[in-house]
Amino acid sequence: MDLSVFRHEWLVFPLFGISVFFAVYMYADTLLNRISKSGAQKKSEIMMHMKLLGMDVDEKKVIRLQLLSSLGVGLLFFMIVWPNTAIGLFLGTSIGIAGFQVLPIFYKTLYERRCNAFVGQMVDALTIMANGVKSGSNPQQTMARVVEIMGNPVKAEFNQVLTQTQFGQSYEEALTDLAERIPRPDVQMFVTAVVILKETGGNMAETFQTIVSTIRERQKLEKKISAMTAQGIMQGIIVSCIPFVMGIIFFILDPSFIKPMFETALGIGMLAIMLVLQIIGGIVIKKVVTIKV
Repeated sequence: MDLSVFRHEWLVFPLFGISVFFAVYMYADTLLNRISKSGAQKKSEIMMHMKLLGMDVDEKKVIRLQLLSSLGVGLLFFMIVWPNTAIGLFLGTSIGIAGFQVLPIFYKTLYERRCNAFVGQMVDALTIMANGVKSGSNPQQTMARVVEIMGNPVKAEFNQVLTQTQFGQSYEEALTDLAERIPRPDVQMFVTAVVILKETGGNMAETFQTIVSTIRERQKLEKKISAMTAQGIMQGIIVSCIPFVMGIIFFILDPSFIKPMFETALGIGMLAIMLVLQIIGGIVIKKVVTIKV
């Protein structure tokens, strides 16, 4: 395949620019609509997770954070490598796109950690509730005892349930809201069991102990799976980082060797293909090593 045409940058770059111009002109409305919808969706996700985390939600603050993490960081990297425009555009665009995705992932990760911490505390919380029910207390009183003894996030979530009941909401409805805030199978099982037993009657203390045993077995299985997939996760991280690390090493040792990758049309095209393949590979590896229990 003859690639000599890529050496004539005076021809390739103008043609590339004209192609991009017409593409943007023809699909500008569709592109802007998609960007707008994507931005609104990401903003909604961030605000939802902030609310579930118990944080103050300010729409203007969220928009500023989105702009700072995408356009701001991208512009910063563009200025760092100035006056090398090609490298600056490549780094600025790549990091700007990545920054646009980082903020929702960050808040989602915090929310997932909170949910996991809540499930981890449920064994002790339900044990306390089971002992309280055995001694003659009702579920609300045993939940108040959990709030007094344990820390967050169980304390905050159970306190929210009790607060809702104090404002006139039924205990079952407040528990249903808890299951929506913490969408985990163990929480769903706990809420369903309490709601059914409140309606039909039954040994609630024994049910709590059964749920505790189930949660313990599930946690043992999850830890075993985490240990088995840890090597695959680390391999995926290392493989994803190798191209970037090698590029930095080559740039430090011999800049003239790596500069054509950023200064020629062929090099920039290869970088774009590399990034796409890296993203696809990362998604595939994540799906392979992610095992739901």
